[in-house]
Amino acid sequence: MKKSISYDKSKFKKLAESGNSISYLLNKNNDLLGFISQGDEIKSESKIMIDSLKKRNIIPVMLTGDNEETANLVAKKLEIQNVFGKLLPEDKEKIVKKYQKSGFTVMMIGDGVNDAPSLVAADIGVAIGSGTDVAIDSADVILVKSNPLDIIKFLDLGGKTTRKMNENLVWGAGYNVIALPLAAGILAPFGFMLNPLIGAVLMSLSTILVAINAMLLKDI
Repeated sequence: MKKSISYDKSKFKKLAESGNSISYLLNKNNDLLGFISQGDEIKSESKIMIDSLKKRNIIPVMLTGDNEETANLVAKKLEIQNVFGKLLPEDKEKIVKKYQKSGFTVMMIGDGVNDAPSLVAADIGVAIGSGTDVAIDSADVILVKSNPLDIIKFLDLGGKTTRKMNENLVWGAGYNVIALPLAAGILAPFGFMLNPLIGAVLMSLSTILVAINAMLLKDI
């Protein structure tokens, strides 16, 4: 429920523009007794992660429940153009769905209870390992080390996994497409007939090559 509480807006702005989240200390009559300002230091890896996302043509967007002054300050330091502050959990979810309706594939990264709805709504929900249990349970991927750069490693792993799948598809299908017709005698009218035993060996060899190729993914 929203309440009209008077406060020193100039002091609030000064504290918020320093990158702090502001909490209000009230008495039982809802009279303001004072402010409590607190802030987190931006991890050095965060800027590297944002720059890496941009190089991949991925648009970074900041969604936060913090006041707009703090949100804009952090976004400026990280060079994020799209920033939304003072959001409720349902506001974050609506923004995620808005991007999806615009044709974007959305990956949401969060660590709090208020991130849970948007983590579920996103195409890929990523929870910070040190975050709340609700966020972790709502996500598809969990960053165990809570390192922002692990996002880049995750994207790299996804790309390399897809490449391995395509390679194995070529290996598996290629042997079958070539060996089976030959063993069936498609070239018999031209005097060439593949021994079925050799065809069976080739098919087994394709299975082995596919397995070995998949195992090489762990060394990438």
